[in-house]
Amino acid sequence: MSRVKRGPSPRRRHKRVFAQTKGFWGGRKNRYRQAVRVLWKSWQYSYIGRKLKKRDFRSLWIVRINAACRQNGTTYSQLMGKLKEAGVELDRKVLADMALNDAAAFKQLTELAARA
Repeated sequence: MSRVKRGPSPRRRHKRVFAQTKGFWGGRKNRYRQAVRVLWKSWQYSYIGRKLKKRDFRSLWIVRINAACRQNGTTYSQLMGKLKEAGVELDRKVLADMALNDAAAFKQLTELAARA
């Protein structure tokens, strides 16, 4: 009866895990069982982070738009309502970019919204 020798395939699997846990603290980077556990947890954090990033950016855009609105004598909510009435379909990302980089065009938008 021969014994089972676990050569190349586990080693490949371990190397792949250790490559992904490079830079982790302590035994989390070089003990396989611990490394697998924290690797799975890191994937969970990454997944959650990708969702949170969308929320964070949306709130950042709203803050920027509101700041630019107040410089032009209106508020964020009033501007968004008036733009919808006027049929202007610009998303918050574009509006925030305009507010930051093209103040003159943003001012024209607020005036257009005021007329609506």
